Order: sequence, then structure tokens, then C-alpha cells
Amino acid sequence: MINQVGQIMVYVNNQDKAVKFWTEKVGFTVISEEENGQGMRWIEIAPANDVETSIILHNKELIAKMQPELNLGTPSLMFFTQNLDQLHSHLVNENVTVGEIVNMPSGRVFNFADSEENYFAVMEKSE
Repeated sequence: MINQVGQIMVYVNNQDKAVKFWTEKVGFTVISEEENGQGMRWIEIAPANDVETSIILHNKELIAKMQPELNLGTPSLMFFTQNLDQLHSHLVNENVTVGEIVNMPSGRVFNFADSEENYFAVMEKSE
């Protein structure tokens, strides 16, 4: 049985630009970066305090050649934060494309786009 979400794979056109976005604008850290010597490179990133779930940034073009049957669209990711207003302001100050904060039955949420115009959501979740 599955008992944990380990890694989420995001397929990007430009891995270096994606790493720069996630680390410089969103505040994630690079956990590891590896190459297999045959052109395959993957970069693992995560929020600084999350040791259980990470995102792997894969080269979309290379993966498409290796496994043409895969759907390489961006997954719909929902991130959690304890201070939605602060994060929203931070991303706006970093010139990230950010949507308005919306009240949903499950909590307040907003969307933001990465450097390749993939959209992600953030919900305020108190512990």
C-alpha cells in the first residue's frame, strides 16, 4: 500500500530557468542534482523545511523522446502555507504572476505561475 507522496515530477523546457524561479522567487532549496552521463539530468527541489516531499524538475524534451506515451502536462499542485498574505506579498514583490486571494469552503487560496506559465495553487493551512 502507498503510504506517502515522495516526489512530484514536473517536466520543464528549461531546467536552469526553472531552478532559478523556484529557488530565488519561491524560496525552495535544491536538495540534489544528478546526471546519468547520457544527457539525463534531474534536479530535486523542496521547501526548506519539507523533508518528505520534493519536486523533481525533468527536461521535458528529453523525457518526451524517451517515453512518448507519457502525458507531460504540468500536474495540478496545491501547496500549503501558514501565512497566505505574507507569501502572496512576497511573490508579488518578486514579480511572479499571482492571482487574487479567493475564499473557498476549505480555506483561502491563490494561484501563481512559474517562469514557463505553469500554474500552481497555495492554500492557507494552520497547524
